[in-house]
Amino acid sequence: MNPDLDALKPYPFERLAALKAGVTPPAGLEHVPLTIGEPRHAPFAAALATLQDHLPEMARYPATAGMPELRNAIADWASRRFGLTGLDPERQVLPVNGTREAIFAFVQAAIDRTRPARVAVPNPFYQIYEGATLLAGGRPLYLDCRADSGFRPDFDSVPAETWREVQIVFLCSPGNPTGAVTPLADFETLIRLADEHDFIIASDECYSELYLDEGAPPPGLLEACAALGRHDYRRCLVFHSLSKRSNLPGLRSGFVAGDAGLIAPFKRYRTYHGCAMSLPLQHASITAWNDEAHVRANRDAYRDKFAAVTEILAPVMTFPAPEASFYLWPAVPAGDDEAFARALFAEEHVSVLPGSYMGREGSHGLNPGAGRVRLALVAELDATVEAARRIRRFIERSASC
Repeated sequence: MNPDLDALKPYPFERLAALKAGVTPPAGLEHVPLTIGEPRHAPFAAALATLQDHLPEMARYPATAGMPELRNAIADWASRRFGLTGLDPERQVLPVNGTREAIFAFVQAAIDRTRPARVAVPNPFYQIYEGATLLAGGRPLYLDCRADSGFRPDFDSVPAETWREVQIVFLCSPGNPTGAVTPLADFETLIRLADEHDFIIASDECYSELYLDEGAPPPGLLEACAALGRHDYRRCLVFHSLSKRSNLPGLRSGFVAGDAGLIAPFKRYRTYHGCAMSLPLQHASITAWNDEAHVRANRDAYRDKFAAVTEILAPVMTFPAPEASFYLWPAVPAGDDEAFARALFAEEHVSVLPGSYMGREGSHGLNPGAGRVRLALVAELDATVEAARRIRRFIERSASC
């Protein structure tokens, strides 16, 4: 077997299961999991109907490039959403089976093993960035996202000699787990660094359509390119998904868009990989990308939950003001995120993810996720509010002991 498999770290949910092992929560309280970022809102019904209508097309092989109608729908959506001009659906768009698969595969295709291969990732982070890097023979470069930097990576702190070894920089905006939004100025700074040091920017924007201020949608990497007049999107790729936008995580449908010089070899890699999206899923995806009403309704539902949960928890926990995504990133009162998560499960039957499980020891010798927990506000409103009340009750009870 590939010896690089031994370099993979346990997945956060494996560690959480081990942490809760042997704990018996109160039988009278129904379990409320706030751990996995899996939307529990109803999936977009029209997409499911389209999927059903096209099931007979399972009898046909799909093309790696996807149907022209799907690429056009994606290009039209991205152009509307991010103010793009001339995004070419033939050369600059590639449908993929969700961002997780595409991110992992892209790193395998992009890393040049004949020279130093650092891959910069925000820290804490989505673990696929790290795992993909290790299995491609690269080394992660952890860019700490701390409160004093607005939970965004500080690119200016990276020395020039380190940048020279970097082949890919991952961004995640809105951020997982922090919910922080990357401003256009930060994107533009990173684009200039990419030109100077010759690396690829891979922007994971799967939470881009979940934001609290309807008048302030999060900007994206291609939008920053367009603002700079960089319509070839050189060195830049974005990854988008229907999982969060349309509550369709099981559809495994997303896209990669950007630099045609990167899309073409990635498509060649995927042809050998054999991971083309089935035709019924492509038809369903077209329906989803062409509709915005259900996405606005989805945002309204998350706004209601954030408003209710922050009102309940603000008196007993500190956390950054939510901007986007469906995560809350609070500090735990006593500072030990593992102990907090285990005791909360034991006493209130609520599961949360210790922040340290999503981070690594960074440039300051500390894990920037330590002392925090990630709350995924994915359940329906009543269940989410019930979980928040239990968390507050647990904290207040602990403080009085």
